[in-house]
Amino acid sequence: MSVKDHPVGNRTELAQDTEVAGRVLAVVRIATGLLLGWAFVDKLFGLGYATAGENAWVNGGSPTKGFLGHLDHGPLTSMFQSWAGAWWADTLFMLGLAGIAFALLFGIGLRIAAVAGTVMMLLMWAAEWPPARFTDTGEPTMSTNPVIDYHIIYALVIILMAVTAAGNTWGLGRRWAQLDIVRRNGWLR
Repeated sequence: MSVKDHPVGNRTELAQDTEVAGRVLAVVRIATGLLLGWAFVDKLFGLGYATAGENAWVNGGSPTKGFLGHLDHGPLTSMFQSWAGAWWADTLFMLGLAGIAFALLFGIGLRIAAVAGTVMMLLMWAAEWPPARFTDTGEPTMSTNPVIDYHIIYALVIILMAVTAAGNTWGLGRRWAQLDIVRRNGWLR
């Protein structure tokens, strides 16, 4: 079968489809970076959305205390509650948010971002524990799916960005990949 007779069309159509796909991936990458970047900035400065000004990290607040400290169900609740407000948990969480957002926004280091983002999202999934239908006090958890929730979708999106080299379109992915240190260490890509 020749390229001309291929079911997806000719080379020009295939190239156009690939270019459109690259742009769509770039939009998803940038949007996800903005989503995580906003979470970082709001927790850092307390812009009054998810974090009140007095609870901002720059004002001595804890980005993990509110979320982890109020968990009320799941097999790992006591472990996560013990992490709430710990300096190391706050620091790792904020560095993770900032680093993943930066990588997505600029299209660099997407493999590292995929690993870090997946670990972060799986920990947040485990903290919320979607399989539970009821809290420890018997109230409904309002979980809509016992397995797949938004944390899993975010992790999959970040992985998709890494495996498709989504940083090459509207990002610095190509330039980043040409750096000697990145060429020698593919995991930095």
